[in-house]
Amino acid sequence: MLDALPLPHPLDSRSGRALLRRAVPEDADAVIALLSDDPISAARGDRASAEDRPAYATALAEILADPSNDLLVVELRGEVVGTLQLTLVPGMARRGARRLLVEAVRVRSDLRSSGLGSATMRWVSDDAAPALDVALVQLTSDAARTDAHRFYERLGYVGSHVGFKLHVAR
Repeated sequence: MLDALPLPHPLDSRSGRALLRRAVPEDADAVIALLSDDPISAARGDRASAEDRPAYATALAEILADPSNDLLVVELRGEVVGTLQLTLVPGMARRGARRLLVEAVRVRSDLRSSGLGSATMRWVSDDAAPALDVALVQLTSDAARTDAHRFYERLGYVGSHVGFKLHVAR
């Protein structure tokens, strides 16, 4: 399903031309580093520790094997500097509308405000959403991410819902 996405795709930013492409297993360490580079993710346990690598590798393999999921990376000058996960969600609401869920959007901290995140999210709405024939692009953002909220609002996203989570023991 997500193989219909128009990838790879060039992205222009103030840091130069980047490439948005599907992740491959060899990108795991770079994606882990992006997650741990984020203070909120790091506080939740994304520390890029060697003992956690097998769990990340398993998750990446599951994402890549699921036709309703994809993990994308942003590559700049041969280096992975951004990532996001996309999930295609069929639904009954809104007359059976399909949704594209965007998760784990990250840009390396030294490249934030360079236009890479904006270019990536514009690709989601302008290219991915039409290619997948979705009625809605949705995402969640931690309540503490006020800068991210302003970023998404500038791109036209509306904070329309309140989300809830229940952590379960594993």
